[in-house]
Amino acid sequence: MWFNKLKYLSICIALTCLSNHGFCQVADTVSSRYNVTLKEAHIGSLEIDTMLLNSYRTVPENIKQFYLDARGVFEKKKVDFTNKHIVEAAVNNDMGLMGGPMLGDITEHGVSIWFRPLNEMPIRIKVIASGSGEEKNYTLRPVAAGKEQRILLNDLSPSTKYKYVVTSQDIRLSEGAFQTTPKIGEKNQVRIVFGSGFHKIGIHNPNLINTILERNPHAMLLLGDIAVDDRENNFSMHRCDYLLRDISEPWKKLSANVALYASWDDHDYLNNDLSGVPERFSEDDRKELRSLWLQNWNNPQHDVEGIYFNTRIGQVELIMLDTRSCRKIGERGRYGSYLGTEQQEWLKSILENSTAPFKVISSGTMWSDYITNGKDSWGTWDTLAREEIFDLIETENIPGVLLISGDRHGARGFTIPRASGFKLYEFEAASLGGVPGPPAMANDKSNQIFGYHGKGLKAFGEFTFKSEGNDPQVTFRLIDEVGNIMEEHTLSYNMLSAQKQ
Repeated sequence: MWFNKLKYLSICIALTCLSNHGFCQVADTVSSRYNVTLKEAHIGSLEIDTMLLNSYRTVPENIKQFYLDARGVFEKKKVDFTNKHIVEAAVNNDMGLMGGPMLGDITEHGVSIWFRPLNEMPIRIKVIASGSGEEKNYTLRPVAAGKEQRILLNDLSPSTKYKYVVTSQDIRLSEGAFQTTPKIGEKNQVRIVFGSGFHKIGIHNPNLINTILERNPHAMLLLGDIAVDDRENNFSMHRCDYLLRDISEPWKKLSANVALYASWDDHDYLNNDLSGVPERFSEDDRKELRSLWLQNWNNPQHDVEGIYFNTRIGQVELIMLDTRSCRKIGERGRYGSYLGTEQQEWLKSILENSTAPFKVISSGTMWSDYITNGKDSWGTWDTLAREEIFDLIETENIPGVLLISGDRHGARGFTIPRASGFKLYEFEAASLGGVPGPPAMANDKSNQIFGYHGKGLKAFGEFTFKSEGNDPQVTFRLIDEVGNIMEEHTLSYNMLSAQKQ
């Protein structure tokens, strides 16, 4: 059988050597017990997904049994998490929570916390401010067992670290921490990490997640290929993949301690390279996929046809795009075929009206893609609409724009040169799962800053924004799973402002 080749490795001292830049660091880390490949993860069978769950440590027996019981229901019926058999499985296995807490929508005054409750008993959240010890108490009253819910804490102080404890019926269910953002207008430092390509594999990696948390980011941006893998319109198995995410100990640690913002790519959406409404699927499928996505993430809530949104994190306007479900099949090359005309107009409006010094715009697939000739990227799908956005940034003197992307396994940095001499900067960190991908470097390297192949590379991107002084700046770092800084590039505000070139 295919799984006989998977290796069992003990906990050891891991040696991380990355030859591109000739550095090497030894660090204490947990080695993977099962090295599941991307091809195997795409299959998503019970055997493979169970190995993913146990890929670093053996999960407790009650968690394993809950997953097996719930999966047995999801595989046979079209059901959601409120199904009585799934709820019974959670109760019988003493789960406490079926999912969460998941932080999201962090602001200067608070944060949203997402839960999937086990029952309808009140959930208490005690929040304690670091330093002062000030306590605040909140109560979430679930509407139904298994039904996801959010509670918004909106009366906290800016730039403050908080710890919180979650209880129900005097039983401690979870705990975590977060830091509110600086006041809008204040020039305090903001740190945001980002990446894509977990592919279910990296979600279970405690080394990567511990390193992310050690960086103390305000937020993490996930740009696609995260938790669901090639389930097409089998919506029960979409939910089963989210369950696999939610019971993972490393994932729970991440989601409880840093605000997450997520957008999808092809494997979250339907299957490899699929978008819009392809043949074999329907408009109802797209509608249900969008609904499923919104149920299982804790993004800011926006009333739009898609999953795109914007929000403010201190001095940064965050703009996350839906580069899958709004595409128009059969119209590739026509204006509006990539984002759709509604999302295109929305993006232009956000850029024109943003007062944030910095703007980070995410795309699930690459903006430029010098690596695979724009196979599935905006750079070839809808060049007219992309040019409209780039031209708007230049002609309207919209400063501080940074582009981030995913999809092409590995990590790369590019410049996108304009005729005026101005350059846009694109950073891609599609390396959360360490899966193989295309070459690290393009054949024409003239517009490439750096490049790493995906195989074995488990790394994330980081932006640190500093607004003090006459010339604010942002520093990009590429950081591997044990904390090696593989790349570091500082861009001044002048470099990100077309009118100053």
